[in-house]
Amino acid sequence: MADIILNVEVRDRTGTGGARETRRAGLVPGVLYGGAKDPVAISVKANEFRKALYTGKLLGHLVTLKYGDETQPVVAKAIDMHPVTDEPVHFDLYRVDEHQLIKIEVPVHFKNQEESPGLKKGGTLNIVRHTVELACPADHIPEELVFDLTGLEIGDTIRMSAFTLPEGVKPATDRDYVVATLAGSSASASADAATDDAAAAAATTTV
Repeated sequence: MADIILNVEVRDRTGTGGARETRRAGLVPGVLYGGAKDPVAISVKANEFRKALYTGKLLGHLVTLKYGDETQPVVAKAIDMHPVTDEPVHFDLYRVDEHQLIKIEVPVHFKNQEESPGLKKGGTLNIVRHTVELACPADHIPEELVFDLTGLEIGDTIRMSAFTLPEGVKPATDRDYVVATLAGSSASASADAATDDAAAAAATTTV
């Protein structure tokens, strides 16, 4: 089961007015969705919610919702932040079974930039997708996907199929979409052209 526990209260008032009243009381309003049950308006103490959020293991992870003596595994799929204060103002939780197959966005990161010949030549890593949607058991959601850039040259394309996925995890769609590309900069292109011209001139002189 998840490490994070959210102690929730049920909200009587919904809508914009109810959400504002909840925030004034020092709580973060949210909604519990999913399963065969109706949506339920809930709230969590603001300090507890911030503490859970700042662990980095709340959004997109399996957590435990606790209401009185009842517990329920849930996944936090959306958290709205205030544009100025950057404080959480609303969240969405989804009911799941612990081993249920779910679709969820997972962040993508890249390593060993210094081992990429293309980047050493001045190329640029253009990231098309910072997250990818995966289908995986609710209790085995990957923290992230990491791609090794070792050996990549300018012009190489990184597609979803190039990632090594954990056992039981697969892409949410069958389409093999582009995640990132290694493009050449104008500076590196000019340098390559200059090198080619110099080589051609040397060859002509030799002949």
